[in-house]
Amino acid sequence: MIQFPDYSYDYQLIIKHLLDHTLSWAPKQKIIYRDKFSYDYIGLNKRIRQLANLLKHLGVRRGEVVAMMDWDSHRYLEHYFAVPMIGAVLHTVNIRLSPEQMLYTINHAEDKVIVVHKDFAPLIRAISPNFETVKFIIYIDDGDSDYVPQFDVVGEYESLLAKESEEFDFPDFDERTIATLFYTTGTTGNPKGVYFTHRQLVLHTISSMAALSTMQEPLGISTNDVYMPLTPMFHVHAWGIPYISTLLGLKQIYPGRYDEMIVKLLVAHKVTISHCVPTVLQMVVGNPATEQFDLSRWKVVIGGSALSKGLAELAYKRNIRLMTGYGMSETAPILTLAHFKPHFNNLSKEEEIDIVTRTGFPIPFVKTKVVNTTGDTVPTGSVGEIVVRAPWLTKGYYKLEEKSKELWQDGWLHTGDIAYQDEEGYLKITDRLKDVIKTGGEWVSSLELESFISRCASISQVAVIGVPDEKWGERPVAFVVLKENMKEEESNIMCNNILQTFVETGKIEKWAIPDRFIVLEDIPKTSVGKIDKKRLRILFADEYSNTNPA
Repeated sequence: MIQFPDYSYDYQLIIKHLLDHTLSWAPKQKIIYRDKFSYDYIGLNKRIRQLANLLKHLGVRRGEVVAMMDWDSHRYLEHYFAVPMIGAVLHTVNIRLSPEQMLYTINHAEDKVIVVHKDFAPLIRAISPNFETVKFIIYIDDGDSDYVPQFDVVGEYESLLAKESEEFDFPDFDERTIATLFYTTGTTGNPKGVYFTHRQLVLHTISSMAALSTMQEPLGISTNDVYMPLTPMFHVHAWGIPYISTLLGLKQIYPGRYDEMIVKLLVAHKVTISHCVPTVLQMVVGNPATEQFDLSRWKVVIGGSALSKGLAELAYKRNIRLMTGYGMSETAPILTLAHFKPHFNNLSKEEEIDIVTRTGFPIPFVKTKVVNTTGDTVPTGSVGEIVVRAPWLTKGYYKLEEKSKELWQDGWLHTGDIAYQDEEGYLKITDRLKDVIKTGGEWVSSLELESFISRCASISQVAVIGVPDEKWGERPVAFVVLKENMKEEESNIMCNNILQTFVETGKIEKWAIPDRFIVLEDIPKTSVGKIDKKRLRILFADEYSNTNPA
């Protein structure tokens, strides 16, 4: 066998290299947080180094976990880089979990340091007595100098950062070092941790950037764009777009908490590229106050749940360019984008909307199949489960061996999404393999809701399904069978009261409570005695979808 000599440097694909190009290409480009703070990429680089020094002085070592709880901000961007760049793991805490679930993720991840915005201080105060591994808490006052935390802290983020040196020599290490960890909620049980290496995140950045930069119809990204995320930064690295935007040296706008400031920033900074769930887009284009603004420069990638044709048509009326993107927490996340192929010429509006509302075409280095229950590829146009391969998919669920084996079978990651692939290679999701409900981009477990409702003394049977909702994508509806001699109105009061106790104890979020309770004489079952949710969906569509809640 011929031996080829290797005198080269073993260049590792690690996150620190995503900064190298930008610091030379666009060092003076602005990064802006609401109407409170701005700096350039030189300033970002300095603060990344200050944060690295702070974490080092707190004793954070390679492989240890730092948790972040903040709104979408420049501070979050600093953590995206600084924590992995010292060899530590960034845990982006899902701030929308119930307190009980949030505590589980913090302990399960073995967080050593938590950086927390003051808005989430009541949560920390409530759950901190049960922390198992947390040694240090840093709070963010967000300019409110009068705020005083009611729990033990190291200090305030800005004050601590200001004391640290702007010099830090970030080490080289194996590109397969874990960089990030976060938790996804599913149908049952506790949230599951997914994790990604430096190599995976760099490859995801490169491939997603290639797809978004070279395919410009109906939308793409260029170095002239102004970026504002409208997907929480705790969720799958905000779809990886902050890494892409930083690599390209874009002007970046971070909106903080999602409120009326979104539209103000969108207009004031002439934002050109965003990504969000359909609900957020609906809130913008459906708000009469936005009708006075020209949104024709705005490009939006929609994900998290299906983009309806009705919402797409509404966006088209405002001259907004948009398309669907698809992925999962387990996939880092981007798998497909609904770009137009080069030969799609002279499309009508209806034809364009049909394409942009598809699940999309796989981006470079993503391999997809649609398979049946035995793992065989189904014919074009036939329905099956999407299974995928790509260089950036999570290797498993953290500390959950059996769940990891269910996720990965025969070398393919099983998405649980039911879809078909058309003759052009585009995927179109038609259903979920499991009955999880997606509302406002978040997942609600139907089985968990059924468990809570079943504890209501007036209920003998219950089944929960997700039904279409123009604003939220889906909303939960409960079908119930009442116990003998129980009246519907009385039962509704009892159920709402008991569900409220679960809200107050942190077991469930208020927005997860079903909008409607529909009384039946019996819950339909399959031949083996299982609840038949397919029949319930048909029943709702046929008899209840056009009726007002009682």
